[in-house]
Amino acid sequence: MKNRLKDDQMTSGQLFLAGAKRCIPICIAAGPFGALFGALAVDNGMSVFETVLMSMTIFAGASQMVGVELFGQSIPPWVVVLSIFAVNFRHILYSASLGQYVGRWSTLQQIVGFFFLIDPQYAEAERRVEQGNQVQFVWYMGLAIPTYIFWAIVTYIGALFGNLLQDSHTYGIDFLLPIYFLGLVMGFRKRSFWLPVVATSAIASVIAWHTVGSPWHVSVGAVAGILLAAFFSPQARGDNDDASLTGDVDEDMQKEMV
Repeated sequence: MKNRLKDDQMTSGQLFLAGAKRCIPICIAAGPFGALFGALAVDNGMSVFETVLMSMTIFAGASQMVGVELFGQSIPPWVVVLSIFAVNFRHILYSASLGQYVGRWSTLQQIVGFFFLIDPQYAEAERRVEQGNQVQFVWYMGLAIPTYIFWAIVTYIGALFGNLLQDSHTYGIDFLLPIYFLGLVMGFRKRSFWLPVVATSAIASVIAWHTVGSPWHVSVGAVAGILLAAFFSPQARGDNDDASLTGDVDEDMQKEMV
């Protein structure tokens, strides 16, 4: 059995393939969701071309679903834009977090990379960093490109054969993606303060769902969890404790000098 090569021992092709292997579970989970979007889009009056174009330009399943539901209604365009922004607000948080790992990328690489920054892409990048590896652009694109192509293909299939997916709730295929996201969340369960953050996010999201409504509950839950971690996590308290300790030491030294 061969030992796994370290990153600095891998060629660009090997790094790309390493990223591509991580896209397999993503595609399995997102496939039915993409096909379901294709079916819903055509059912709401979009052509097959428009449906696939939307998947390739927006590349964000939840936002595409919201957009399709709102496009056919007599509502102001700004409401559509604001609703999609509410769903995608978490991606601003993703990019802020990922930015600390991709400082060596060129500006063009960062622009391209952030376009592909969907939920599982971010989770896999975080997992890679947690394992002590760097987020190389080649590895990142190895994960992103097959997922992107597959998403466009299943959207096309769903748009063509949407009538076969009308009973998706009956078969439960629409639940595959939430199960995958649950698996991503559970993958970080060994991190300190994981349970309070997840619980706070879940509670805030449920409350927002019943008060503010969809799609704002997604962003509200994310912000609630981030704020809790930023101010009350062991790391945040530890930094404050260290600062206080440093201040005490400096004060003692000054007294000794006097």
